[in-house]
Amino acid sequence: MSFQDAVRTCFQKYVTFSGRARRSEFWYFVLFNVIVGFVAGIIDVIIGTRSSYGTGLIQSLASLALLLPNLAVGARRLHDTDRSGWWLLIGLIPLVGAIVLIVFFVQDSHADNQHGPSPKGVGGAAYQEMPPPAPQY
Repeated sequence: MSFQDAVRTCFQKYVTFSGRARRSEFWYFVLFNVIVGFVAGIIDVIIGTRSSYGTGLIQSLASLALLLPNLAVGARRLHDTDRSGWWLLIGLIPLVGAIVLIVFFVQDSHADNQHGPSPKGVGGAAYQEMPPPAPQY
């Protein structure tokens, strides 16, 4: 999945907490969030809306606008690793929660599970329907 496809998919599924998201979709959207936050921070400095504690009006609005798609893609990524989206709440535990979530997010997709077929098609129904390879003599 390309960067543009990942961002487009995340915005199309703005508040879709069901289904699955591949690693590329999740991490490209994380990269998009970093870029948007960086650009918004620069705009805040230029127009003088940055506060004394580090964030500004534009950066806060951008973060607020991206909050729901971030939660949704995070839940879908956890579904892809065969975990409940409620595991996102472990991120509220300082440091340890973030480390646990990062470990979950970097894990590979699991086969078909209760959240849907594997987006890769590996090990799932799509893989099982393929005929076995012909023997080589």
